[in-house]
Amino acid sequence: MKITTFGEILELQRGYDLPASAMIKGNIPVAGSNGVIGYHNVSKVQPPCITVGRSGSVGKVHFYNEPIWAHNTSLFVSDFKGNNQKYIYYLLKSKNFAKLCDSSVVPSLNRNFVYPIKTLFEENKNKQQKIATVLSALDDKIALNRRMNAKLEQMAKRLYDYWFVQFDFPNADGKPYKSSGGKMEYNEVLKREIPAGWEVKSVNDISTSYRGVGYTADDEKSAEDNDVVLILRGNNISNNHIVYDGNTVYLDKSFVSEEQKIYKYDFVMTMSSGSKEHVGKSAMFLFDSPHSYGAFCNKITPAKDCQFLLENYLHSEYFKKYIQITCSGTGINNLTNEHFEKALFAFPTDKLLEYFNEKVGPIYEQMGVLEKEIHKLTTLRDRLLPLLMNGQVEVK
Repeated sequence: MKITTFGEILELQRGYDLPASAMIKGNIPVAGSNGVIGYHNVSKVQPPCITVGRSGSVGKVHFYNEPIWAHNTSLFVSDFKGNNQKYIYYLLKSKNFAKLCDSSVVPSLNRNFVYPIKTLFEENKNKQQKIATVLSALDDKIALNRRMNAKLEQMAKRLYDYWFVQFDFPNADGKPYKSSGGKMEYNEVLKREIPAGWEVKSVNDISTSYRGVGYTADDEKSAEDNDVVLILRGNNISNNHIVYDGNTVYLDKSFVSEEQKIYKYDFVMTMSSGSKEHVGKSAMFLFDSPHSYGAFCNKITPAKDCQFLLENYLHSEYFKKYIQITCSGTGINNLTNEHFEKALFAFPTDKLLEYFNEKVGPIYEQMGVLEKEIHKLTTLRDRLLPLLMNGQVEVK
């Protein structure tokens, strides 16, 4: 390995302007600073594509194996200079480019700041390929688990929609309740008809919540330190699941109270954000692990037998629209327990709730197995990444 600069091994280019109003419906991903932000009908960069967050999520690195429109909030690699593309991707991921922000008010990453940065670099193309193969194998398995979980989640959601939105749960004869003429009653609170015998409840009626841990950058620890706990934040929540891709923070366990520990079937929800789209994002924790969560998040603990019903409600389009309308703030959008008190929905009979849990419980158990494996694989990958990139570990 040799010491070189990024300017010697690649070229970066700023992405292209594309306001949301100018996007034309298509299947080309528009790659922003932190991933896909929409779809367009024209591509600007051919695969393989690597983007680095320029503004917003500064320094976040993404790999695309399909044509993309690289957005102006990102930089993209325009020339790999003959190097293995995946190796370059992992080399970029191993660096903390966020420290190179050229503005403390609106952080942004300038490619001319990246070029002079020194890095250890493996010149041998065969060794580049071996390193990329090892790390790609881990990423491929993580991606496969996520796809499997997405399908399992969709199965549970379909049943929820059928039973609790359309009200076609099985009646006493096993037929769809509403479609078969089941008795419906108009509810003054919800301003709609709901099945006879059902109640109206709020999120607060079936859960309790607790605010997260406050800390500063000086309090952060390494994952290798003793007696540390992983702190989940808003950027660890994506598509209703917990993600760990380079976003992890660790604190000493002394920072965390008993109420701030996360247990199986607890939810982590973003309560404050500069973006309305991020407020109210949540993920249900599907396995027990020593995790906690940051001060801009809440832990929501469901009441007994309500975890799967609450999971589907919190991820419903109705709840998302409610949050978008009601969250308020100047610059920062905030949620409070008062919002949860007003988040109302039709609550089923105990017997139907029990039957629903019997149906979807095994689905979420399997999702938990896959989530736990994702966490282990991600931890292994993140520990291997710097070791492979600085030559401390060699692929035989």
